[in-house]
Parts: sequence; C-alpha cells; structure tokens
Amino acid sequence: MNLNYEVITEDKISFCRDLCNELMAFQKSKAHIASERFDSMNFETRMVPSVKSAIHNYIVIVKDDEEIVGYVYSNVSPKEAYSNEFATFFDLSSVEKDNVGCLSQFFIRDGYRQYGIGSVLFNMSMEWLSQFHDVEDHFIFVSNGNTDALEFYTRKGFAISHDILEGFITVLRK
Repeated sequence: MNLNYEVITEDKISFCRDLCNELMAFQKSKAHIASERFDSMNFETRMVPSVKSAIHNYIVIVKDDEEIVGYVYSNVSPKEAYSNEFATFFDLSSVEKDNVGCLSQFFIRDGYRQYGIGSVLFNMSMEWLSQFHDVEDHFIFVSNGNTDALEFYTRKGFAISHDILEGFITVLRK
C-alpha cells in the first residue's frame, strides 16, 4: 500500500461521491432498524447539503496510489442545524455555545480496514475540530447495527449519549 492523506476543499467534494454512496449501502447492510431509510440517502442528499449548510468543513481523502480508498468529513455547524424534519439529534438546550462540531461521515473501503487508517483520519478530524475554541460539544451519529464504529469511537473517548428515531441512530458526544 502506498497511502496518502489529502485535505480537499469543498469544491472537490465530488471526489467523495462513490465512497459516500458506498457508506450508505454499508450502513443499510448493517442496519436492523428501518434499513429502508437508507434508500433515499446518497451523496446528493447527505453530503452535499451538509457541506452547504456548515460554517466550516474539513474533508480528508485517503489514496492508495491514485485510488481513493477512504474519507472523513467533519464540520462545524449551528446547533439548530441538528433539529430538522428528519430528527432532533440532541437536546439543543444541552449545548451552551451556538455551534457544534461533528464527525459527520467516515468510511474506509473493505480491505483497507485494520491498518490504522481510521485512527489517522479520526485524529486529523479531532485536531481540526479542536482549533475552534467557540465549539465545546462534539457529536458523532452512528447508524444502528454498526457496532464496530461504536466500539471505535468509544475507545477514542466519545460516550454514548442516547438513541434517536427509535434506535435508528446512536448519538455519541464528547
């Protein structure tokens, strides 16, 4: 493997299209609660709107030579962005500041997992989020059935806060 980590700008998010769509299919394959909700989730409905509505975005892709094999997308957004027609992701009154940080999307292709790539991407995201001194709350939202992700994030210091949508998503907070 010849891995390179590259921070990309918002105008290059299309680099993540295939992996984002693979992430949605992966999440659907793991889900045991309302997996059909993933049928309408894809790059255009998840990543593009999130990037457009965020105050700050951070996108890192991982390449093996020229093939993109993973990515992480984190953002800083107004806390109100997490209360919408889909769900209210957390009690807005529990967040004192106006904005929150979120590790929003994270995917590594099968065959590239268990090589430390996830830890590198996670650490890059947390370092980026830590530069925003006006953001005290960090969230990660994990789809049901993805126990590996839950274990990974709890090992990294996040705590399970609560479930939403009758267990469809587990909210982690730090």
